[in-house]
Amino acid sequence: MSRRSLSAARRTEAIRLHLMSTSSAPVEEAPVLFKSDGALRAYILNRPKKLNALDETMLSILRPKIEEWARSDLTGVVAGTAVGRAFCAGGDVARIVEYSKKVETLPKAVDFFHREFEMDYILAAMPKPYIAFMDGITMGGGVGLSVNAPFRIATENTVFAMPETKIGYCPDVGASYFLSRIDGEIGTYLSLTGETISGRAVFEHGFATHFIPSRRIPGLLERLAGFEDPTYAQIDILLEECRSDQQPGQLNSLLVGNTRIALDKAFRHNSVEEIVGDLRAFAEGSENEEVAEWAKHTLAALDLRSPTSLKVALAAVRKGKTMSLLEALQMEMNIASAFCHGVSPDFRTGVTAVLVEKLKGRPDWLPSKLEDVNDEFVEKEFFNAFTPEDGTSPRITPPDYLVDHTRLMDPMRFALPTEEEIGQLVAGNHKTSGGFALDLEDLLEKFNDIKKGKAGVREKVLEVVDRRCTFEKDSDKQWLEWKH
Repeated sequence: MSRRSLSAARRTEAIRLHLMSTSSAPVEEAPVLFKSDGALRAYILNRPKKLNALDETMLSILRPKIEEWARSDLTGVVAGTAVGRAFCAGGDVARIVEYSKKVETLPKAVDFFHREFEMDYILAAMPKPYIAFMDGITMGGGVGLSVNAPFRIATENTVFAMPETKIGYCPDVGASYFLSRIDGEIGTYLSLTGETISGRAVFEHGFATHFIPSRRIPGLLERLAGFEDPTYAQIDILLEECRSDQQPGQLNSLLVGNTRIALDKAFRHNSVEEIVGDLRAFAEGSENEEVAEWAKHTLAALDLRSPTSLKVALAAVRKGKTMSLLEALQMEMNIASAFCHGVSPDFRTGVTAVLVEKLKGRPDWLPSKLEDVNDEFVEKEFFNAFTPEDGTSPRITPPDYLVDHTRLMDPMRFALPTEEEIGQLVAGNHKTSGGFALDLEDLLEKFNDIKKGKAGVREKVLEVVDRRCTFEKDSDKQWLEWKH
């Protein structure tokens, strides 16, 4: 076959795969499909009527193939894609709750989380470049499949959330690790409220490394297949070439400016009661109408959530900040074991009310009020009662071939600069700063070099500078100073 014919054939196949990801009907009955094309290995979640929610069968099909690809010399890059309007909307928690209700099936509920979390870790630690295409609804279990990948693609269709507190559970799949490392208190806010962020904002906040129009995915898949043994740098360059042509000039996210300042202040606390107290103060006393409305909306959202789940989620995201991903997943496995064993009735109550009965309103949480949830009870029962050492929770065990599994790639390596990085450069503590004071143009130029002209860097740096920096005038220059 000629080079031109081969290219045409690959493009046809890439278009077919992309149409599968936007079609409402599955191409085949199997809940997970696989595709090999040149150096590209792709899995395709194929349960669109259930928004590709993970179940036992999907996990059983997915893990062996991922492990095979991870160890194969023929694998150049692995891609995660899906059929329909969701990448993956979570796990099949309705079935898990049914399993948890009976002593004889309870081990199946715990085993589901064990298998899911190990799969998430394998994808994060896989010794091959991995690209997760979050082209659609990406929540819960779908976040676990994607958020620790070195390359994470958001599109205009992406809807991102960790909504577990809505169903009386706690954010998992490594949420205590990745949410605790996102700028400021954005992760704490998302962990507790379960609110969504969409489209370009998913990229702006670092949950995605690139923002690419959905229509460009077929051509991107074709070009990935053409690589023989791609480096991470080569893949990053390719993804940047496929980025959106339209650069907005400012961040699209609503969680910026004064709202972001209020968010970071309210969600900095280590108790949910203090968070609620600050939100009430903003709702009742803020002179900024936008901040007051945001605070009222956030209070209303928190009031609908399980009080027990809120306290467990906050404790987990605080503990996860000093843990490795493996340690965080183990902590979440222990928490999942506690929920499955009925330490709190809210998991069963929430799933039944929200997902099965489609209740509009607040489920009958027990306890119903924050002040009735004892902090010592939360610490003891969710963080200490179920452990592998006691034989009450399974151990997350990476496969032996992941020799360097304790040294994972920084998931922010190819993302926009973090607020911490920007602060380090302004303060002269960054490894590239040289300890010199910078003005705004110096800072923008530095990050343009560091991130190799990446789209969105200027907008991100300008928003952070506006919120976190003051200007000190010296002769004809205005030097930046970081506000702590």
